[in-house]
Amino acid sequence: MTEALLSIANLHVSIQAIGVLRGFSLELARGQMIGLIGRNGAGKTTLLRSIMGHLPIEQGDIGFLGQSLKKVERHERAALGIGYMPEDRRLVPELTVEENILLPVWVSKTLDRSARLDFVYSVLPELLPMKDRRALLLSGGQQKLVALARALAVGTRLLLLDEPFEGVAPALSERLSDVIAGLRGTDLSVLIAQSELNHTQSLFDREYVIERGANAAMQAA
Repeated sequence: MTEALLSIANLHVSIQAIGVLRGFSLELARGQMIGLIGRNGAGKTTLLRSIMGHLPIEQGDIGFLGQSLKKVERHERAALGIGYMPEDRRLVPELTVEENILLPVWVSKTLDRSARLDFVYSVLPELLPMKDRRALLLSGGQQKLVALARALAVGTRLLLLDEPFEGVAPALSERLSDVIAGLRGTDLSVLIAQSELNHTQSLFDREYVIERGANAAMQAA
């Protein structure tokens, strides 16, 4: 089996003393696309936030590139090549589209700003004409595209996408699916958390099902 890029083992995480993740495990190899499927409240967002260092680990471990992320500060994780697209987008309203895209790039000491922008605009050319528009003036769907672009700008190794298709029009959902599918065949790994498969099952090499913070099932797509 290919060596894992991301390895999550027996992860336990609580929020306000309530156990949310209860021994969840997952492995993601370089270049793989994996679906994390579960109902609302199952622990999907908690898992992604734990990978990004927003929540402390009580038990278990998260390994990335062979090292434990327990030893990596939260602000250092994007510099490892991990891009994160939260479900609620988390754009800075007063900043422009391009400034929002560049936010995680500015904290990296290794990424070339121009090269990352060129890559993002090649994948999402529809953002180029609105690059100087403030985020607060965008529609919800446009904000989703900017949030994906921001993740792509810094995610040179791994993308974490939380409900990317939730609450968007069918045409935009199809567009997002096409963009993600276009990343196949590269070294970039993608972990997509969502409540149901809908039309995205063909994207995945493997699906993990999470129920009440634990593994329910795993199968090859």
